[in-house]
Amino acid sequence: MSMVSEFLGQLSLNIGAHEPTFPTVVPAVDFDPDRDAARIETAIKTKGVDEQTIIDVLTKRTYSQRRDIAFAYERRAKKDMISALKGALSGSVETVILGLMKSTAQYDASEIRGSIKGLGTDEETLIEILCSRSNDELVEIKKVYKELFKKELDKDVAGDTSGNFAKLLLALVQTKRAEPSSIVDYEKIDEDARALYDAGVKIRGTDVPTWISIMSERSVPHLQKVFQRYKSYSPYDMQESIQKEVKGDLQRSFLVLVQCFENKQLYFANRLNEAMKSKGAKEKIVTRIIVSRCEVDLKKICSEFKTNYGQSLQKTILEHTKGDYQKALLGLCGPEQ
Repeated sequence: MSMVSEFLGQLSLNIGAHEPTFPTVVPAVDFDPDRDAARIETAIKTKGVDEQTIIDVLTKRTYSQRRDIAFAYERRAKKDMISALKGALSGSVETVILGLMKSTAQYDASEIRGSIKGLGTDEETLIEILCSRSNDELVEIKKVYKELFKKELDKDVAGDTSGNFAKLLLALVQTKRAEPSSIVDYEKIDEDARALYDAGVKIRGTDVPTWISIMSERSVPHLQKVFQRYKSYSPYDMQESIQKEVKGDLQRSFLVLVQCFENKQLYFANRLNEAMKSKGAKEKIVTRIIVSRCEVDLKKICSEFKTNYGQSLQKTILEHTKGDYQKALLGLCGPEQ
């Protein structure tokens, strides 16, 4: 029972209360967890495993529905469904399916944990998740991280990173970002734009703490206007300024933040394109984005992808992946719009 209760114990669907969602995975109509559990049990028992049925069922149900299926399965088979899936599947498709047995916040928390425990840190994963998630998502991730790993996220991040990079990530994890306001404060916009310029391009060196506080505490709509205004002070836009002023992981983090403030779904579309077209397709990145965003904004990511690359994400997945892994990803993306 341990794994089911660990991951399915609490149902957290509090995704960005203030951000509209554009999911590709929506609740199945006429949902019957007992019927689905029976289909999965049969698929697992079939000689050679019927992966197609497992993919068809689990990629077309939301997390809360999958959770109901797992409980129904346990009642039927007197076995834990996650362990059964683990035994029946392997490779990339196993990673996708097991990822789907976690809520979005549990999945993100597990990915963060995986990136910082053990030897060396996977900074790329850490940056992608912490710099792209909304304040509400981060609040939920912190809560779930503590429930799953009995550790505080900020302490783990601090223990694994250093310098200004650590300070920026910790500022984001403290979730002090202001809520969007219906009142546009032009004075504050101008003040922040000026402060970003004065702390960077204008001077020798960079006053990084000023950049961190503005970018981790202001609301997203406010920052979008700040970056517009910034161009009237600086000969470079915000992304160019970041590239000139800071280096390494700090630069990468600020760039992801700014790209997400400007158009988060385009950021993910670019990541997917890069990951699929790079040598030795970076499956880990493709899996993480599609699994973690399918109930959040994957529909919008698909449309940004098509607009920018002239072909659909689905077609690109067909060209760059294969087998059951490909079928699972396509199941989560849904039909081309």
